[in-house]
Amino acid sequence: MARRSALREADPSTADFAAMLDESLSKSQGFEGAVMRGTIVNIIGDFAIVDVGLKSEGRVPLKEFAVGGTGAELRTGDTVEVFVDRMENRDGEAMLSREKARREESWTALEKAFQDNQRVTGTIFGRVKGGFTVDLNGAVAFLPGSQVDVRPVRDVGPLMGSPQPFQILKMDRRRGNIVVSRRAVLEESRAEDRSRLMGQLSEGQVLDGVVKNITDYGAFVDLGGVDGLLHVTDIAWKRINHPSEALNIGQQVKVQVIRFNPETQRISLGMKQLMADPWDGAAAKYPAGIKVKGRVTNITDYGAFVELEPGVEGLVHVSEMSWTKKNVHPGKIVSTSQEVEVMVLDVDMSKRRISLGLKQCLDNPWDTFADKYPAGTELDGEVRNITEFGLFVGLPGDIDGMVHLSDLSWDKAGEDAIRDYKKGDQVKVKVLDVDTEKERISLGVKQLLNDPFEKAGNLKKGEVVTAIVAGIQENGLDVTVTDGIPGFIRKTELSRERSEQRPDRFAIGDKIDAKITNIDRASRRVVLSVKAREVDEEKQAMADYGSSDSGASLGDILGAALRRAKDNGDK
Repeated sequence: MARRSALREADPSTADFAAMLDESLSKSQGFEGAVMRGTIVNIIGDFAIVDVGLKSEGRVPLKEFAVGGTGAELRTGDTVEVFVDRMENRDGEAMLSREKARREESWTALEKAFQDNQRVTGTIFGRVKGGFTVDLNGAVAFLPGSQVDVRPVRDVGPLMGSPQPFQILKMDRRRGNIVVSRRAVLEESRAEDRSRLMGQLSEGQVLDGVVKNITDYGAFVDLGGVDGLLHVTDIAWKRINHPSEALNIGQQVKVQVIRFNPETQRISLGMKQLMADPWDGAAAKYPAGIKVKGRVTNITDYGAFVELEPGVEGLVHVSEMSWTKKNVHPGKIVSTSQEVEVMVLDVDMSKRRISLGLKQCLDNPWDTFADKYPAGTELDGEVRNITEFGLFVGLPGDIDGMVHLSDLSWDKAGEDAIRDYKKGDQVKVKVLDVDTEKERISLGVKQLLNDPFEKAGNLKKGEVVTAIVAGIQENGLDVTVTDGIPGFIRKTELSRERSEQRPDRFAIGDKIDAKITNIDRASRRVVLSVKAREVDEEKQAMADYGSSDSGASLGDILGAALRRAKDNGDK
C-alpha cells in the first residue's frame, strides 16, 4: 500500500493505475461471501468449471448440483448461481460452492416462511439417527421420526424422494439448524377433514378407514380426520379373542357407523354389520335334540363354547359335559380347537344362545348300570371317599354308589361302624336301589348278612328271658337276649326297690332275668323290665300262697312257699 502511494507521487499515470487497482481489489473483496451468477465453461470429471467474471475460474463438485439425492444434468454453457467462498486458493482458482449458494437463497425464503407461519415444500432424501434429512431447496433440515406422520410409520420408503409439505418448527441460521414437521401439516388437514366429516356423519353410514391402533378390547379406525372404535365383538360374527386375529395396523377396512354421539364425538363402528347374519334361520337349522359336530373355541370355568358354523356358537355348560366328572374344570374334559359331537338342548333366538350337551352323545352309565346290575346284585368296589354320612364306593362304569351309615352294620351304630373303613379299601356291597334321574345308587354292606333282629319274631311280649349286660349307661343297661338280639333296660325298670335302680351295680357280662315289655322294630331293640318281672312274681306268689284277707305279709308267704318247696324236695 505504501509502495502504491509512492508510485502515485512519482508518476501521475502510475497513480491512475494504482487507483484502478485499488478499486478493482475492493470490488473483488466484496465478491467474497456473495452469491454470483456464472457460466459453466467446462465439465472435467466430477467437477464443473464455472466462470463468474473473476480473475480465475472455480471448480464446483457436480454432486453439489444434485437435488434431493438425484443426479445433476449439466451442460457447458449453462448458467448457474454459486457462492464465492474465496477469490482464489493457493492454486489461484476461485473457491466456489453451489450448495452454499442454494443454501443462502433457501435460508432467506425459509426465514420469511417461518415468520409468516407458512408451509414449505421439501424432499426427504436421507435417514439419520432419530429421524430423516429433508432438502428444502438447498437447505438441509432435520425431520424427527415422531413428526413424520400422525401415526407410527413402519416404512418411509414411499415418502422418500417425493415433494412433501412441511411446517418449520425451529430455525437457527447461525448454527445452520432447521427442524421441520410433516405431522403438523397432516394434523391441520385432519382437523379440517374432521370438522367436515363430523358434520356429515350419521348412524348406519358406511365409510372407508384405516386401522390406527389395536387394543385388547378392539381397534381404533381412522376415518380421515376422526377416529372411531371398532369393538372386538363387532369385528365378525364368529368369536374373536383378540382383534389382532383379524386386523393389522395400517389395514384398509370398510366399516359402518353403529352409534354416534355428537356431544362427546364418540363413534362406534362395526364390520360384521356389513356381512350376512349367520343367526338368521339358526332355530330351524339347529332344533332341540339334533346331534351336530363343532369346534371348541373357548373354555371358561363354567363350560366350553363350541362353534357350530362361522358366527354361530353354543355353550356346553360344565354340568352337561360328563355323566361322571362333576367337579372338574372343563379344560380337563375338552381342549381348544378340538372337534366334538354335541346335542342341541335349547335355542333362544332372542338372546342368540344355544345350549349344548356333550354327555348326551355318550351312553348314560346310570342307565347302563341299572340294566346290568339291578337291585340285589352283589359287587366288589373300592372306597373312594368317606364322609360324615357314609361311604362312596367306586362301581363299574366309573360311577360311585353310596353306603349310608345306617346300612353299614346290623349291630353297630353307623358312627362306630364307619371307623372300620379307610379310603382305598376293597369292600363287598349289595345294590339296594338305582335312581337314574337323580343319578344315585344306594348300596348296603349289612344287607350282605341276615338281619339278626328277624329272630326277634320268636320272642313274645310279656315273656321272661335271660339278658346279658352288654353296656352300662347312665339311663340304663344295654343288653343282648336270644341270638344276640339287642335290648335295653331303663334305669327305673332295674328293680322295684328305688335303692336298687342303679346301673353301676351291674357289670358287663352279668345275666339278668327280665320281662319283655315291648319289641320296637323301628329302633330294632327289645325293651325289658326287671321291675315288671318282680311284680309278676309277687302277684303269682300271692295267688298261690296267700289271700288278701289272711293278714299274712309277703315275707310270711314267700317263707312258707320256700319251706313247702324244701319239704317237697326232701320227699
